[in-house]
Amino acid sequence: MDLYEKLVNHEEKLSLVGLGYVGMPIAVAFAKKIDVIGFDLNAEKIHMYQNGIDPTKEVGDEAIKNTKVQFTADESALKQAKFHIVAVPTPVNDDHTPDLSPVEGASTILGRNLTKGSVVVFESTVYPGVTEDVCVPILERESGLKCGVDFKIGYSPERINPGDKVHRLETITKIVSGMDEETLDCVAKVYELVVDAGVYRADSIKVAEAAKVIENSQRDINIAFMNELSIIFNRMGIDTKAVLEAAGTKWNFLKFYPGLVGGHCIGVDPYYLTYKAEGLGYHSQIILSGRRINDDMGKYVAESCIKNLIKADRTVRNAKVAILGFTFKENCPDTRNTKVIDIVNELKEYGITPVIADPEADSAEAKRLYGIEFVDMDSIHGMDAVILAVAHEVFTKLDKKRIDGFFSDGKHVLLDIKGLLNRKEYETAGYEYWRL
Repeated sequence: MDLYEKLVNHEEKLSLVGLGYVGMPIAVAFAKKIDVIGFDLNAEKIHMYQNGIDPTKEVGDEAIKNTKVQFTADESALKQAKFHIVAVPTPVNDDHTPDLSPVEGASTILGRNLTKGSVVVFESTVYPGVTEDVCVPILERESGLKCGVDFKIGYSPERINPGDKVHRLETITKIVSGMDEETLDCVAKVYELVVDAGVYRADSIKVAEAAKVIENSQRDINIAFMNELSIIFNRMGIDTKAVLEAAGTKWNFLKFYPGLVGGHCIGVDPYYLTYKAEGLGYHSQIILSGRRINDDMGKYVAESCIKNLIKADRTVRNAKVAILGFTFKENCPDTRNTKVIDIVNELKEYGITPVIADPEADSAEAKRLYGIEFVDMDSIHGMDAVILAVAHEVFTKLDKKRIDGFFSDGKHVLLDIKGLLNRKEYETAGYEYWRL
């Protein structure tokens, strides 16, 4: 009987190492079919899961209450499992070089608790070669086991889109790979238990790693093009959104939009690819050019706010500015690598300390990572400028009367980063309205 059959027959268990926005939904999905151990170093997070609370808002409290996942912060529990999935973040350092410490740490912990006959699948986004060249030596060192003899490895890049209730684990084709045909078959069959959209069997682990890292690099470059167009059209006095709507009537026009590119995928993954390329003697031109544009958009928004304050005859220094939204994307509590912080920091250079409201954000995380404390949206009054930065559903429901109430007397400066509002309505009302 192979490992897949033992999992289905509840004779062996699957473990999930890393229970964040990616790992936790995977654990919950598998627990509907097989026995699952969910491990995370964060004991506080584990305590919340054990008490039926979903801090990520990815599956909801009810699903956490009803799941059969064995949540634990005790690494020794991993010895009970034979099929392991590692889903930890892979951020970048301040100098934009890959920070592999989370995946290396996870490999160390898993290696200490690895048993013969195991299959280890990595989901973390990395540059081609990390799974085999970085993770495997750690697993071997810590376990005393030999890869290919005592345990096997695979790679299946995560494609979960945090905050997205349509494109979920079950509905997105899953790329799978394995070190050999036997492992590939096992990994594919295990994921087919939960992925309704099916799996795609990649030729090799490196191919699967490369496929993932270019998915987000491609999106990053396309958004960078839109951001550059936005900068150009704003100088021309042309509304970028109107241009894109017109161009979008052609069947093969790619519908991307300008915006702040943060988070732990699109704003990070391209640097993994360019780092590896640099090591091989090739300096990226298109990928890094796109990254530079996107990394500068927070500063560009802040500078546009200043220019519009001046146009509205508002005093810049100590101007009262409110920012609505702080997370890296809409309808998601995650503030990691948010580019809204770039707006905040740039405004401070002009002597402006904005107030920030975000009812969706993880306030404890924002305080810990950035020293930011949110205000209640109902407390925002007497503003010189308001920056609508994130397209949370709660913000899309704001009407003009509510937005009027945010401002003091005089000309209102409104920056609608995501283009949520009707431009003509606000310009007709006398607003100094601006958007990307």
